[in-house]
Amino acid sequence: MKSISEELNLNNQKILLRLDLNVPLIDNKITDTTRIDKILPTLKFLISQNTKIIIISHVGRPKGEVVNELSLWPICQDLEIKLNQNIKLITKDIKEINSENLFNNDDEKIIMLENIRFYPDEEKNNSHFAKQLASLADIYVNDAFSCSHRAHASIDEITNFLPCYSGLQLDLEVGALKKITSEIKKPITCIIGGSKVSTKINIIKNLIPKFDNIIIVGGMANNIIKYMGNQIGKSLQEENSDPIIKEIFSLSEINNCKIIYPEDIVVGENLNGSPQIKELSEISSDEMILDIGPKTIKVICNIIDESNTILWNGPAGYFENPNFANGSIKIAKKIIENNKSNKIYSVAGGGDTVSLLNSLNAVNDFNFVSTAGGAFLEYLEGKELPGIKALN
Repeated sequence: MKSISEELNLNNQKILLRLDLNVPLIDNKITDTTRIDKILPTLKFLISQNTKIIIISHVGRPKGEVVNELSLWPICQDLEIKLNQNIKLITKDIKEINSENLFNNDDEKIIMLENIRFYPDEEKNNSHFAKQLASLADIYVNDAFSCSHRAHASIDEITNFLPCYSGLQLDLEVGALKKITSEIKKPITCIIGGSKVSTKINIIKNLIPKFDNIIIVGGMANNIIKYMGNQIGKSLQEENSDPIIKEIFSLSEINNCKIIYPEDIVVGENLNGSPQIKELSEISSDEMILDIGPKTIKVICNIIDESNTILWNGPAGYFENPNFANGSIKIAKKIIENNKSNKIYSVAGGGDTVSLLNSLNAVNDFNFVSTAGGAFLEYLEGKELPGIKALN
């Protein structure tokens, strides 16, 4: 995989730049610009190299139809402000675009094509459509790691028709993930949460042979607490999870990886209830497990202190209610404390984890925070991502 930053002769080249600008929109207003902010270094680099940039991206799931509410226009406006550049949004059908007329004059540096998923051939990975896209440019750059688990025309097939490179953000993402999956500095610890064990089992199975500690928290931990013979009341749980849990413990024993789960918990009668710290044996039938308790927090913080590398995917409790956010906040603060003293390398990812860190203004206090969602998780599962494979 060759990075665009290594290419020395980009002057006046037309760059077809695949980004993931799939940001949340309410009434055509962007509510979270994180994904836009992360790709600014690539755009600024390409501008500095005197290139002509053709941005392709998507918003939402229009399923191959034009949906006005999913236009890239608000994103185009936001980028204009952030880059202090005029950006023209091209709404004409790609099949009708003449590459010679894309840029009207030398002063035009950036254009943006309308939502690429308005075209049904995009998600079909159609070769003819990819070739039409490729005809617009001299070079293709993928800076959309978060879309790279999709075998779509603008991610996968297009690399057959143009010289292809990775973008700066994609380089950072892959580099960070390598440090927690292949280029590991031990001891290494994973803190993993989520509502269902079944959705994370492949990640856990892939990480157990490489990791020293896997700490299971959140709704996933409820299933283990129950598996160990405790009542969990009205807590979130997954039916028929015992065989999965048994497999996790069996694999961990074979690979000398410690599985850590809560020793004490914080319960409430409902999501808005008052918090009560309890031992595992004290949970009543009308209570819900909503956070980890102080003994568990201490155990986790000690493990973080003993680790050189940390992967965090999933909060420790129902952090949306401050009554049940203490465990997640204490974990975040302990990682940040060790990060600032250069004791650990830290990577966090997953929607809820990113939301938590955003609420604490702590995204920049980790070595890397991934907004990639499905691609992040599939990489952790050990799957080969089509978009990454296509660049190699």
